[in-house]
Amino acid sequence: MKNFVIGDLQGCAHEAQVLLNRIADESPDGYHVVFVGDLVNRGPASLQALRRSRTMQEAGLCEALLGNHDLHLLAVYAGTQTRSKSDTLDEILDAPDCDELMAWLRRRPLAVQRAGCLMVHAGVLPQWSATQTLALAGEVQDILRGPDWTSFLSEMYGNDPDKWDDSLTGSARLRCIVNALTRMRLCARDGTMDFHIKESAGAPEGSSLLPWFDLPERRTADITVVFGHWSALGLVQRPNLIGLDSGCVWGGKLTAVCLEDRSVLQVDCPEYKPHTGKK
Repeated sequence: MKNFVIGDLQGCAHEAQVLLNRIADESPDGYHVVFVGDLVNRGPASLQALRRSRTMQEAGLCEALLGNHDLHLLAVYAGTQTRSKSDTLDEILDAPDCDELMAWLRRRPLAVQRAGCLMVHAGVLPQWSATQTLALAGEVQDILRGPDWTSFLSEMYGNDPDKWDDSLTGSARLRCIVNALTRMRLCARDGTMDFHIKESAGAPEGSSLLPWFDLPERRTADITVVFGHWSALGLVQRPNLIGLDSGCVWGGKLTAVCLEDRSVLQVDCPEYKPHTGKK
């Protein structure tokens, strides 16, 4: 069986099906897929993308990580966050199976380890090992799967604290974990997260910021980390890093990588959303 990981769908269900068909053709002995988050939003068919992912996961064919857009959908559904003008979530929220889909979505993980790789939506703070990352993701997962999940979503938004400290507690601790795993791109050398620069593949000239994966002494440098979220980067492949958000919804590509041999499958996508700098 082959293991594949697929970048941000953002509601591009047709392209996802084309890519899945190619994966099936490449995998006569079976396959398993991990979607690295952002199943929904901005693209044209978020409901279809969500339903297919649920069907596949329940059949044991895939796992889907939570990304920032997936958490936003849960917060809008729970009434703790207002809809954005750029959202394409109405079809989900009006669907007859919306409650069942949201119950499934809030039980998805924020990090998984499979085929020797650690997979998250956005990034991993330099202070965290792979084992700690999975444990911290589990803290948030336990809350989302429990009775107080809507209370957590009401306190999830905000940029503070922007630096990890093991002594963090309560909503501040959970917010920092969520921000790292689902929003982070650039950091200062001490691991302080920057949330202002979104559309660039790197920091502005003269800035001391670095991509989170280039920070010195990153404790997950001993394992391959797979992530999405950063469409300006496109496909990234290094010995210990795979970046998969190749801008499907922005007229780029939807990308899958086979973890066994690092082979790449890609599907060209129309420009469902024009570039606005807010990705």
